[in-house]
Amino acid sequence: MVEQTTLKRSKQREAIIAYLRMHKNHPTADMVYQDIRSTIPNISLGTVYRNLSLLSERGEILRLSCDGKTDRFDADTRPHYHFICKECGCVQDIDLPYQESLDILASESFSGTIASHTLLFEGLCSDCVC
Repeated sequence: MVEQTTLKRSKQREAIIAYLRMHKNHPTADMVYQDIRSTIPNISLGTVYRNLSLLSERGEILRLSCDGKTDRFDADTRPHYHFICKECGCVQDIDLPYQESLDILASESFSGTIASHTLLFEGLCSDCVC
């Protein structure tokens, strides 16, 4: 985690955060870049990647490694679960209360310390079931 110092204001960073708050589809860095450059034409892909990394390291957004290839990003930093479609690759939030009891259960069979957990459900989304 990066030390929580105040970041200098950045039009690009603010646009990235605003974009993630508006889009609940857990976009990739490329998706963020493609959409944001319509409003900030001079933004570079490198700037998007650097800002997404910085924001995720600071805990201001979540970085999701869903398929082992492309990271997805989420502005919702509260503990919650995700679903990934094995057919189309969409990533969605699962409306399920965070199960703190899993941390306790895991702690009972682990000699280290459990601070939290992540859980990713896989299957077919409603668009791909048909």
